[in-house]
Amino acid sequence: MTYPPAPWNMHGQLWLSLFRVREGDHPDHEPGVYGAALVSYERPSPLTYSELLVARPIKAAGGRRVNITDIWVDSQDSLEGGRALWAIPKDLCDFEHRTTGKRVQRTSWSTSLDGTPIASARFTDVTGSVPRTPFRGSTWQERSAAESGPDREVVAVLKGSARAFPCRGSWEFDEQGPLAWLAGKRPLASFRMTDFSMLFGA
Repeated sequence: MTYPPAPWNMHGQLWLSLFRVREGDHPDHEPGVYGAALVSYERPSPLTYSELLVARPIKAAGGRRVNITDIWVDSQDSLEGGRALWAIPKDLCDFEHRTTGKRVQRTSWSTSLDGTPIASARFTDVTGSVPRTPFRGSTWQERSAAESGPDREVVAVLKGSARAFPCRGSWEFDEQGPLAWLAGKRPLASFRMTDFSMLFGA
């Protein structure tokens, strides 16, 4: 086992945008609001890596949970740990991201799989004295019949704190890529979480 045991005490930065999928838009995806996030996990996290994920809120396992529908990382250890511990369907892809500026920060991300684009995004935010606030939630995942694990349904609790505030965000999803079902959609809203500290899978 090359990944750390649960829970993972993670630190880093997150950029999130919300998108609406309407009834009939895509037969393979339930209608509702989905969140697309890009995350940079940084030291002192037990693993440091980049992540692209898409998730949606659902009612499952006795409460309101978040179900991750699509997710990529650039760490084999994160992939194996996410799948084994919490049934999170992580795959691998390549990331590039850059942040410039001090008070006004501009961040660009691009993700690709074997040289083929998945998604790219740009964010602009004004940093300031935003208070640190707590957050708490949980994920719900279901293992496929081919996956091994003690439980078919897996709930992972997450809790932590961050400085969170609105930002401007724009996305481009490749029309031939795995997130083509979000292509052409504009964000309902975008948010930034800076210097988060999160215990995941407690």
